[in-house]
Amino acid sequence: MQHTLARPAKPGWLRELIAVWGFAQRNYFLTKRYFWWDFVWLVYSIGNALSIGFIGVAAQQGAGSGKDFTTFLLIGTLIWSYLSMIFDILSETVSWERWEGTIEYTFMSPASRATHLLGTSLYAVVYGIVRMVVMLGIISLFFDLHLSNANYLAALVVLIICSFSLVGFGMVTAVMPLLSPEKGQQVTMIFGAALLLVSGIYYPISVLPGWMQVLAKVSPVYYALEGIRDAMLDGKGVMSLWTDIWPLLIMGVIFPPLGIWIFRQGERFAKKTGRLKRSG
Repeated sequence: MQHTLARPAKPGWLRELIAVWGFAQRNYFLTKRYFWWDFVWLVYSIGNALSIGFIGVAAQQGAGSGKDFTTFLLIGTLIWSYLSMIFDILSETVSWERWEGTIEYTFMSPASRATHLLGTSLYAVVYGIVRMVVMLGIISLFFDLHLSNANYLAALVVLIICSFSLVGFGMVTAVMPLLSPEKGQQVTMIFGAALLLVSGIYYPISVLPGWMQVLAKVSPVYYALEGIRDAMLDGKGVMSLWTDIWPLLIMGVIFPPLGIWIFRQGERFAKKTGRLKRSG
């Protein structure tokens, strides 16, 4: 009867070192597997960094100074907070359903997908307005905002009109977690970063390169900011803001139906490929 010699046990420190290398390799292969999704995340980070850089460029060029520029920035911050809230709530529609474990029930209910998305949009608009009003009240305690000539009614009209086009954008991004349960939610952030970068939230778009200024003209956020700033800082009325309102009206008619259609296509794809319930 032959006896095989047992291999000597590896030292504890060596086993742990091998395990460390194994975990490092695993994460490398995960990154390799989802490379394009990680590339999207890189683009998002670059967009945020560029936004900060353009704020510096605007300050160097003297694009508004003193208290007026402070008001300019805070209006942009408040409006972006509201618009991004609509954007985020809609884009997280699928993720919320997965977190709550209700995605199959919701997507199998007799309610149409348009009803589902429009109901979510209604909540996002109401919640966003309440949130923005609270923020404005708190911020006004810390800063002397130059709003003595503000036309609040005109600003509200522009805000509501812009909300329709942002709803369409949100519906388009909401489909991403259906296409990729693992990384889709990250992709929705790049849409927000792109709007933030080109729309002139924190700086006039005149500081952007020419090709980015062209992109700004297809962003509903740009027209909303231009109109609301004119109404809040200069007291312009609705008719005086028509050059900013008519592009928003066109986008508001086109984007929501387009967003619903794109979401339906993504839903069909997710059901066929078994991605609806998956969380990873």
